[in-house]
Amino acid sequence: MKSFPPIVLVLEDGMIFPGQSVGAPGTVSGEVVFNTAMSGYQEVLTDPSYAGQIVVMTSPMIGNTGINEIDGESSKIQVSGFLTTVMCHQPSHHQCTKTLPDYLVEQGAVAAQGIDTRSLTHHLRKKGVLRGLLTTEMDEPSRLIERASRIPAIESLDLVRQGLSLNETLKRSYTSGLEVVLIDFGAKGSIKKCLEDLGVRVRVVPPDTRAQSILDDRPDGVVLSNGPGDPARLTSIIGEVRGLLGRLPILGICLGHQLLSLAVGAKTYKLPFGHHGVNHPVLDLQTGKVWITSQNHNYAVLEDSLPDGCEPLYRSLYDGSLEGIRFSRSPILSVQFHPEAAPGPTDAFPIFSEFLEMMKR
Repeated sequence: MKSFPPIVLVLEDGMIFPGQSVGAPGTVSGEVVFNTAMSGYQEVLTDPSYAGQIVVMTSPMIGNTGINEIDGESSKIQVSGFLTTVMCHQPSHHQCTKTLPDYLVEQGAVAAQGIDTRSLTHHLRKKGVLRGLLTTEMDEPSRLIERASRIPAIESLDLVRQGLSLNETLKRSYTSGLEVVLIDFGAKGSIKKCLEDLGVRVRVVPPDTRAQSILDDRPDGVVLSNGPGDPARLTSIIGEVRGLLGRLPILGICLGHQLLSLAVGAKTYKLPFGHHGVNHPVLDLQTGKVWITSQNHNYAVLEDSLPDGCEPLYRSLYDGSLEGIRFSRSPILSVQFHPEAAPGPTDAFPIFSEFLEMMKR
């Protein structure tokens, strides 16, 4: 039976969780967050919004369908570290091309199995988001805890600009019709795919693209993508988003929703432990319908700070936080959840169709 080297997760508050290394050797650090999805781990690993975070999967076994060439949301693993209770080393699926452990090693990702993820998740729910150190390089516990306490807070990092480049999967578009500019703050590939499936031509631009440059190209609409980190840090980007308001239809997704809200003078705040999973219910405040959504965010928009003309549209049934807004005087729609899912249910797909109708009008 194969043996695995030891690995430990050390939290800034002194808690230590031992496990077995199933990825590359080394040391990584970041915010420790838990994800409640039972599937879709490949999309989670490659989602750029997870930059700077160590992801704990609450589902007991991860990896039973292996890795394929289809489901990546970007061209590489984006999480800082990855934790499971049990990792499957003998997957079974007709699209599988490699095992999850082989993929982690190939990508140089530090990962662990054998972690008590139930206890760790309870701890994070009680304490809130904590910084953590995941390492195969063993040392005295007191030294590891001291190192964990010195990990920079994610609020101090500009993760949109640090090491994020346009995904290779986002660079080309082969469809015709309406043209949308997708501002890539860390965009998932499925956002572009969903738009193209509706016949939209998508042009991807970097996060620091000037508003006037976008307007000069006269697109039919703009999509502000998801991405990592604290939205309030991105002051120059917020200014450029403000320059787009009222000029053309806009769809904001996740970080894009937060940036759009900040651009109109609203405020954002950090959730205790964030929303990460594919089973988050949100209430449509207009119809009373409940959607089960895919979510991945640590920040939210403070509903009471919305200015006149911004109408609350969706609300989380977990904690009551704001999940979407519509502008009454401009063709602008934004949602905190992920309408493209990937992974997750397809309840929110109609958001893209609604945006398409906004552009046509």
